[in-house]
Amino acid sequence: MKVEQISIFLENKAGRLAEVAEILAEAGVNIRALSLADTSDFGVLRLIVNDNKKAEEALKGRGFTVGKTDVVAVEVEDKPGGLHRILNLLYKAKINVEYMYAFVQPSGDNAVMIFRFDHIDEAVKLLTKKGVTVINGSKVYTL
Repeated sequence: MKVEQISIFLENKAGRLAEVAEILAEAGVNIRALSLADTSDFGVLRLIVNDNKKAEEALKGRGFTVGKTDVVAVEVEDKPGGLHRILNLLYKAKINVEYMYAFVQPSGDNAVMIFRFDHIDEAVKLLTKKGVTVINGSKVYTL
């Protein structure tokens, strides 16, 4: 039920993000979701792509540092309170959300959110038990 995310460490300067997008485009890699966090000196670009291996090889081949992290894709009701329901379940179970971001495509009547948890296996077990749809990686990469 986990999704592999790649993280790219970037200098915080004009053109670096465009360079990553160009490298992925040339490699035929489609970006499905992304998040960019920055400081004054560098940024961390987190990506869900359709082909992690191809993306990693292309980026490393051009000198980028690439890491991998397991995250979870969750369907969230696309209505007021949908996200609160998920976050409240996690809070009550004392599971911390380290970060989250939205996926580019909704799944039916639901939004798709990417979560990084401090206790990922416990989070997946809890959400599944509570009837929340957790989307497996092979499906996420093709959405």
